[in-house]
Amino acid sequence: MSRRVLAALLLGAALLLAACGQDDPQASLEAAVQQLQDNLEARDTRAVMAQLDPKFRAQDSLDQAWARQTMTLVFLRHAQVKVIAVARSSRIDPVAPDLGTTQARVLLTGAQDLWPERLAPYAVELSWRRQGPDWKLFDLTWQ
Repeated sequence: MSRRVLAALLLGAALLLAACGQDDPQASLEAAVQQLQDNLEARDTRAVMAQLDPKFRAQDSLDQAWARQTMTLVFLRHAQVKVIAVARSSRIDPVAPDLGTTQARVLLTGAQDLWPERLAPYAVELSWRRQGPDWKLFDLTWQ
């Protein structure tokens, strides 16, 4: 294979990879949701807090301070935390592409050893706002 053909193939491959890496808001929103789940399961309060919008609210009245305190208490009480997404769907607002929503049915478990001490099902809705390349959680509601 000549150098010219090899260079053309490498250039073509590089262009394809660059096109695949272009910003896909839906994919980055879904990645943010997965990262939130991973951060909660890793019991990483700092990483979760970094994903929250400065104006974060939960259930219309709870703020970032509540989120930090609640995570601290849960993580101190349970050596293991699992977030099991039974169903999850995310969508970008067609009118405002910097806003996204995730609806999910989740099971939250907490355990000290191998066996869960607590298992609680929730229907949650997460509202996200895109800030540059990152999605920040700004509203959380659950039932």
